[in-house]
Amino acid sequence: MNIKNVYILDDRAILYINGEDSKEFLQNLISNDINKVSDVKTCFSSLLTPQGKFLYEFIIVKHKSGYILDCEKPQVGELFKQLSLYKLRSKVEILNLSNEFVVAAFSHEKFLTFDKVKDESGFTIKYREDPIFLDPRNKKLGARLIINIEKLYLSLKKLDLHNADLKEYYSLSHKIGIVPKDLNKLQDKLFGIECNFEELNGIDFKKGCYVGQENTARIKLKNKLSKRLFPINLINGKLYKGESIYNNEIEIGKVLIDSDYPFALIKYLNENFDEKANFKTKEASIKIKRPDWIKN
Repeated sequence: MNIKNVYILDDRAILYINGEDSKEFLQNLISNDINKVSDVKTCFSSLLTPQGKFLYEFIIVKHKSGYILDCEKPQVGELFKQLSLYKLRSKVEILNLSNEFVVAAFSHEKFLTFDKVKDESGFTIKYREDPIFLDPRNKKLGARLIINIEKLYLSLKKLDLHNADLKEYYSLSHKIGIVPKDLNKLQDKLFGIECNFEELNGIDFKKGCYVGQENTARIKLKNKLSKRLFPINLINGKLYKGESIYNNEIEIGKVLIDSDYPFALIKYLNENFDEKANFKTKEASIKIKRPDWIKN
């Protein structure tokens, strides 16, 4: 990522959760510990089904008296409805501010040029009251700025940041092994822990109960994690969502995201999973590599 490049993430949306019960409300729902979130610390988290399957993921940022949820735009409407269902009598206000705020991403190196920053995933500062934070999932994804749309371009000019092709950011995320878009294709198809949320700092196994906690903890404690979400590198052909992936006619996974930045759920502990091999689908030849931040 060039130190002067900035990527306007127009595929991201902003929810704002406010009210005297907002902290407890989130704590009872999300896979991470809301107590980690402060004016200087941002976290990554998810909302799962009661069975522990993936529904939504988001970055949580402390802002004023409430919390910003930075989520994927195609998911924001459903996420808003889901949070509203859980609201019940809680003293919580949920606002969709996607038409007022925008998310911009820039390099890790640029983030380190700001005063009083720490080189820690999730570390957060304020730039003229707007939060800037190092991506809590992986520092290689750089930093993010959440800002009012009307202030965006003046602020980018003052920061000496220049708009770059968003595809570069998507490609970097895919290369690192983190899903950049099309999260709807993962819904209810795999467990949250199979999305590598533990390695992406999105699950806290020490916090109390949350939606989907029982199965998530069981998979972890009984060492039953045998499948993971890995990026697909297409050599040739065409992929189709839901189709099987084979090595020597042995199925080792399924395609879950078949678009420009594809991902598959892979039986990564299976003896037939060989990262050096070319895998096959019905019409494609592909490579699958375990991200280097997944150690086991």
